[in-house]
Amino acid sequence: MRIALFGYGKMGIEIEKIAIERGHSIVAIVNQKNSKEKITKGDVDAVIEFSKPELAESHIAYCLNIGIPIVIGTTGWYNKLDSLTQLCTSKKGNMLHATNFSLGVNIFFELSSQLAKIMNNYPNYSASINEIHHTQKLDAPSGTGISLAEQLIANHSGYKDWANVKKSEIKSDTTLSIESFRLPDVPGTHEVIYESDIDKIEIKHIAHNRKGFALGSVIAAEWLLKNKEEQNLNASGVYTMKDVLKF
Repeated sequence: MRIALFGYGKMGIEIEKIAIERGHSIVAIVNQKNSKEKITKGDVDAVIEFSKPELAESHIAYCLNIGIPIVIGTTGWYNKLDSLTQLCTSKKGNMLHATNFSLGVNIFFELSSQLAKIMNNYPNYSASINEIHHTQKLDAPSGTGISLAEQLIANHSGYKDWANVKKSEIKSDTTLSIESFRLPDVPGTHEVIYESDIDKIEIKHIAHNRKGFALGSVIAAEWLLKNKEEQNLNASGVYTMKDVLKF
């Protein structure tokens, strides 16, 4: 598979290593020195996008307009998801997005959703979410933290919305706290906590490095092309890691 990387920071470098290990080639890199307009459909099979939130929309739109399947790992652009989904449909394009491509995190998402269904029957426990990321993380809460909150709210009738504040600062019992911490050299840690007067239940995912995110994004690109080929060459759609992992 011929891959173009949109963004070539620490994640892009890790993705390049994983892609080459899996027999793929990096044929182009888009960053401050190289513009996206140099990428053409005939030269690239798929784009993996890990850039900045303010660049993601234009990167996604460009790929959809010229017919290149794109895997998006950047977060902070989801207010544009509806319009980009419409563009994908109109252009018969292919895009796969995820707030986190780590296979472990996506398993964690499923565990958290199931736990929320169970805890919905025990209102004496109050829920909260903590996340820790590196100091270069641009968005707070992270896309992963937001996904965890939205999944919990969808499966627990006691919560209606979330706020990125300490639990002690929450003003409504129906608002879920997401507390964000930023520390040097932390790839990502997420905790979902349920606490009562007598005990605490928590589940946690700790990323040891960026390799899991990189591997998941390459697997997602492999799946996206395979899915397109198995349906037919004109197949289009918007997908997530749930489709890749068959959850």
